[in-house]
Amino acid sequence: MRCTIVPPHMLERLAGGDDPALREMARRTLTFSSAARTQRRTLAVSTPSPAEDFVPKRTIYDAGQREDLPGREVRAEGQEATGDTATDQSYDWLGVTFDFFESAYRRDSIDGAGLPLLSTVHYGRDYANAFWDGQQMVYGDGDGTVFLGFTEPLDVTGHELTHGVTQYTANLDYYGQSGALNESVSDVFGSLIKQSHLGRTADQADWLIGQGLLGDSVNGVALRSMKEPGTAYDDPRLGKDPQPGHMDDYVETYRDNGGVHINSGIPNRAFYLAATAIGGHAWEKAGRIWYDTLTGGGLSTEVDFAGFAAETVKTATRLYGADAAETAAVKEAWSGVGVRA
Repeated sequence: MRCTIVPPHMLERLAGGDDPALREMARRTLTFSSAARTQRRTLAVSTPSPAEDFVPKRTIYDAGQREDLPGREVRAEGQEATGDTATDQSYDWLGVTFDFFESAYRRDSIDGAGLPLLSTVHYGRDYANAFWDGQQMVYGDGDGTVFLGFTEPLDVTGHELTHGVTQYTANLDYYGQSGALNESVSDVFGSLIKQSHLGRTADQADWLIGQGLLGDSVNGVALRSMKEPGTAYDDPRLGKDPQPGHMDDYVETYRDNGGVHINSGIPNRAFYLAATAIGGHAWEKAGRIWYDTLTGGGLSTEVDFAGFAAETVKTATRLYGADAAETAAVKEAWSGVGVRA
């Protein structure tokens, strides 16, 4: 149901490449990531009870390059920085993400009821991914060549923790178009968390996911571009970014749960178009429309792009009115990517 931040098609490309070290790293990462996804499917989600206070409860663990979770506790809520970059980055970004959902949408942690935020860093040897396993965050250190440390980009943490928000709300099926929407929602709020942290408006934002994660030798800027899907990277080792930005280029595939990391480019661009048309800080209006749609109870777990688009129009109409510029922007955004709302 949940995902890793690096899509499998990038790792599969490396696993079939010429570099023995990168082949081994990619194959090991794919194996560990698959095991994590299997474990997530066995987790039950219960209805949370509201908490009285809105404060984060963070605990950071160190796996010591092993694959055992959670690892050794190295920093708890309120403790001073440890000096270990990954530990302290994870602690900070968990707090930034918590503060974003609290301040923007009055949400108390991932489950809406004060769920403690747990994180394990230094997971696996050269593990080139990060994921939310249904209970906690897990970060690898990357291989240092193609992928750098996964605690570095704030939007990686924001993306993965948003999978937890989806888990506790719409619980979108992780296959086909509902799975691509699951991925897209995480990209949307991962980007909004970064934009809010940096104080950027929609027209100032880079709309990149995972900027700073790729090594200097990689011909690319990020894992994905919400503004221009399909342009994030074009590298001999990784191949070319396969994301489409319009339904005309929708990819029919059985791989990657029906292309969830690929076709998410279409709703990603729709959000970008809506946010930039509305203007200002994207988390205030466009983000509110997407958040209320995700958490409002009107989505089927198997919703497709058209169904999700229709719900965002309903939400915009409820919030701003049928004839409002915000509602028109949402309609035009979905039309701009070939989805009828």
